[in-house]
Amino acid sequence: MKVKFAAGLALSLCAAVLALGADGSWTGYISDSACGAKGANEKHAACAAKCVNEKGAKYVFVNDADHKVYNIDDQKAVAAHAGHHVVVKGTVSGDDLKLTGLEMAK
Repeated sequence: MKVKFAAGLALSLCAAVLALGADGSWTGYISDSACGAKGANEKHAACAAKCVNEKGAKYVFVNDADHKVYNIDDQKAVAAHAGHHVVVKGTVSGDDLKLTGLEMAK
């Protein structure tokens, strides 16, 4: 009985570890770290670019589903999409998004 419980627990832990580095795609906006979710709209493009270029902010992704803000590893890939509604593909770990793809949302 204890062996089955231990095996089940180990299997559950392995599944949880795999889920932490979740690959997927998410729809949302490219904003800046100074404004975060407040900048999740298409009117924010100029402000986001200004905050990044002049104030040291970083581009972030704001998920439509829960308005969670993710740090983006590839700043150059998203620079032209500030304020855009996009679909990002990649891996999420905590608050960080490792970007593998980006396209405009329909």
